[in-house]
Amino acid sequence: MTDPDERERRWTLALGVDSDGEALSPDDRRLSAALSALYGTGDDEKKGRGGLGGSAPRVAKWLGDIREFFPASVVQVIQKDAFERKGLRQMLLEPELLATLEADVNLVADLVSLRGVMPEKTRETARQVIAKVVAELMERLERRTAEAIRGALDRSRRTNRPRAGDIDWPRTIQANLRHYQPEHRTIVPERLVGFRRHQRRIADLDEVVLCVDQSGSMATSVVYASIFAAVMASLPVVKTRLVCFDTAIIDMTDDLADPVEVLFGIQLGGGTDINAAMAYCEGRIERPSKTHLVLISDMYEGGNADALVDRVARLVVMGVDVIVLLALTDTGRPSYDPQLSGRVAGLGVAVFACTPDQFPDLMAAALRREDIHAWAATRDIKLIRSDL
Repeated sequence: MTDPDERERRWTLALGVDSDGEALSPDDRRLSAALSALYGTGDDEKKGRGGLGGSAPRVAKWLGDIREFFPASVVQVIQKDAFERKGLRQMLLEPELLATLEADVNLVADLVSLRGVMPEKTRETARQVIAKVVAELMERLERRTAEAIRGALDRSRRTNRPRAGDIDWPRTIQANLRHYQPEHRTIVPERLVGFRRHQRRIADLDEVVLCVDQSGSMATSVVYASIFAAVMASLPVVKTRLVCFDTAIIDMTDDLADPVEVLFGIQLGGGTDINAAMAYCEGRIERPSKTHLVLISDMYEGGNADALVDRVARLVVMGVDVIVLLALTDTGRPSYDPQLSGRVAGLGVAVFACTPDQFPDLMAAALRREDIHAWAATRDIKLIRSDL
């Protein structure tokens, strides 16, 4: 027999009623919302309690919650019901329909979450859709990222044969004013002035480790982080490692040449063990003073929170540049655990959320060892306050 409180909890979950907000814990309310999204009545959906449509939680987050609360056998039953009741089956079985959907980073996150149950003919269409979005995002972010974090310029030395990205345009224009062409209203630069690069040995390169929470609520952040990791991995001036985790840990570093393959190797959803992931990253740091460890997580820790705080403190003392991003999304508005975030902020670690457009400048500031707190403050980015 269950005690009265447990019986009341089960009835509340079954009926979906929690009028005073006290009968259910925060986790139970998430569980209730996840079930209502699929099994809620029509009236529930009109009130915002159910549905998997545009106004409800994204599919990736919903699947993540379901995987966290139920064993695999139950998850399979719930997913099957979702395909039948909410139209997901039609999307997965008809590549033509999938190809007509508005492709954006949110759709990519949903497709990555559902790829394990896709028919083979739909998987290829999904890959094409993901590749299209990734290409668009790479075009938008690649050049700015490369320019922001290229750290191999020696600006104290000049050359008349600079690479295109190293041209000092103000000095070049000044040196070629006599070559102004009035009829074309332009200057023909006969002599280029730019910065001379210096070669850096692999041993001198800074290393950036992106440690990314792949729970369902972080789906969009995972997509952006994977793309940025691929961009940085292509630059010869920084070493990049990508580690994704839930309760398991996946090191995607060797696949960074193909960001689409990286996304197909990610398993969105499930629980969260941040401490275990940080332990993995710590074990692979060879030069702490040259390492920038960017943890991208909402800080809802399912593992040992005290051990996580101790580990971050140790990394800071070692000289590792630790940064915590609560979200890497277009809105830059995170949902996060304020208590654990505050404890980590109390160690002197910058804890905040940022947008993809802000991320290249953030990494450039980190590689220059600037004060990230000051960097964020000058951009009106809200930093998490110390809880210690």
